[in-house]
Amino acid sequence: SLSDAAAAALPLTSLTAWEMLFDRLEVTRPVPGAGSAVLIIGGGGGVGSMAIQLLRALTNVTVIATASRPVTKAWCANLGAHHVLDHSQALAPQVAELGIGEPGYVFSTAGSGERQTDILELLAPQGRFGYVDCPDELDIKAFQTKCISLHPEDVFMRSRLRTIDLAEQGEILRQIGELVDAGKIRTTLTSTLGAINAANLSQAHRLIESGTAVGKFGLEGFTPQP
Repeated sequence: SLSDAAAAALPLTSLTAWEMLFDRLEVTRPVPGAGSAVLIIGGGGGVGSMAIQLLRALTNVTVIATASRPVTKAWCANLGAHHVLDHSQALAPQVAELGIGEPGYVFSTAGSGERQTDILELLAPQGRFGYVDCPDELDIKAFQTKCISLHPEDVFMRSRLRTIDLAEQGEILRQIGELVDAGKIRTTLTSTLGAINAANLSQAHRLIESGTAVGKFGLEGFTPQP
């Protein structure tokens, strides 16, 4: 039911979000004594945008997203986040102010290494911390004090290592397609930057590296090179 460009924005981010939420963090398996909530750090990006929607469509947990600008805060709220916090400030006090208890899960899409002390403080004992941004350093010993489990996610792992469950990603995408066609989730494409060429690819990377991206950027069509 989507255009090619709108559909192309979905597979990478939806697979990453799905695998993290349901395969790694197992958000449908409660953490004893924790608040039934998932904190998504970086809710305005492509992966965060899909995570918000998948949680709202497929679970009953409280969705807490983070953003730092009015446009990204509004985007997260529009996608269905119950609460939107400011990740330019310490997160633990903001989570405490919500009065819902310590979340059982954190899904970090950016700044995981820099925020690890904050994450450790706000997560419930025996909670689960997932990250996709490949932080250079994580203090494993610190997380051990609360028996918090760490869950990295690499969407290309199954295909790169040819795992026995490789076909599962096709099944995930089938379910994503059904959710889209049912109107339960929507594409996160926010801008099409033109044809696929070196100049437009460079522009897309600059926008992503600026840290101000909202949703997903797309490129459509090829420009013949002389």
